[in-house]
Amino acid sequence: MRIFIGLAFLAIIGSLASAFFYLMRDKGTTNRTVNALTLRIALSIALFLFVLFAHYMGWIESTGIDQATR
Repeated sequence: MRIFIGLAFLAIIGSLASAFFYLMRDKGTTNRTVNALTLRIALSIALFLFVLFAHYMGWIESTGIDQATR
């Protein structure tokens, strides 16, 4: 599970980096920056929904805030 979430984060960061690259290279003449940012948003939403689903299925567990450590 950690590997999958880590890879998803790397894909999100990669999409953000490619959007920055296209922004600097194309100077706003193409839609590649918008497409890369749209992909980043889609990946982020998909990761969020997957984490919610994994929690619902019991694949991951939330630890909450431990009151004893305060």
